[in-house]
Amino acid sequence: MSTHRNILITGGNGFVGRALTEAFLAQGHAVTVLDTVDSNLAPGARFIQCDLRDAAAVSAACEGIDSVIHNASMVHTRNSRVADIWAVNHTGSLNVLEGCRAHGVQRLLYMSSASTVYEGEDIENGDEMLPYSRISQAPYADSKIQAEKELLAASGGQGPLICAIRPHVVFGPGDNRFIPAVLEKAAAGKLKRAVGDRDKLSDFTYIDNLVEAVVAAEARLTPENDLGGKAYFVTNGEPMAFFDFIEKLIVELGYPPIRSKVPYWLAYSVAAIAETVDTLRGGTLNGENGLSRFAVRYMMTHHYFDIGRARRELDWEPRISLEEGIRRTAAAWSHKAAQAKPALAMR
Repeated sequence: MSTHRNILITGGNGFVGRALTEAFLAQGHAVTVLDTVDSNLAPGARFIQCDLRDAAAVSAACEGIDSVIHNASMVHTRNSRVADIWAVNHTGSLNVLEGCRAHGVQRLLYMSSASTVYEGEDIENGDEMLPYSRISQAPYADSKIQAEKELLAASGGQGPLICAIRPHVVFGPGDNRFIPAVLEKAAAGKLKRAVGDRDKLSDFTYIDNLVEAVVAAEARLTPENDLGGKAYFVTNGEPMAFFDFIEKLIVELGYPPIRSKVPYWLAYSVAAIAETVDTLRGGTLNGENGLSRFAVRYMMTHHYFDIGRARRELDWEPRISLEEGIRRTAAAWSHKAAQAKPALAMR
């Protein structure tokens, strides 16, 4: 196979997808982006408008492709819109797999999630030997678990070599979900309290570090290496309390530090009520802004992982520190925060 490959990136116009597209283009690869919208397309990329639930269209997009980075998914942590979440995250992933098989694609890298091993309890320095979660907590996590299981089990044989990357709380410039939600709350004066005590540590993943791990994995996903059928945790490897991270970010942007806290039981109860109301109204996609029972539980348990396998087998190291990542993110968002920040929120 030639050094330069034809690479298909699903969800290539989102936050992570756009960063991946730019990285592969910079290496000289030909990149095709498959997405439902054409906004935010990286210059130099080819675009195919497609819904992952359209099996025929997904298969057609795989023609002439050497590697697929399956990044697209529907992130939704509330217990609603279950059929939609499964149709995109699970059935859509199987459509990608079948497209790869039909057109002889040799490499398939699945962008998974650290939530595949989460059961509502502490995870401290967890590695890839952790079992998949055996309990159902949210359709997003459930669908990602099943998709990863089936894709990794299908690696090799009559189809492509497949591996999975499991990041945790990806952030950085260009984020269109996590950071905007944080800044919106800060601007509205709603980030004055943390949930519970700040004694539980979480991993975070700066976007550049994730992209470099994916690029390294794609390059090594060949018969000569032993990546097929494996999952890799990819984070900064610098666990920090969730609200310490949030505080560092908003203070960097000029907002006041978080001074007080609300008890876990109260935050969980409010999230449960919000979920119930939202479900009765039909379920709002991408609208929870962290207010779900799943998200509140996440804040109140340890979530940090051993990234040793990724370091060893991908020849990868998180290059940008967490502190530097926060600084770069704040710098990129400072002009937007200045426009939205009310006078009372200023220090």
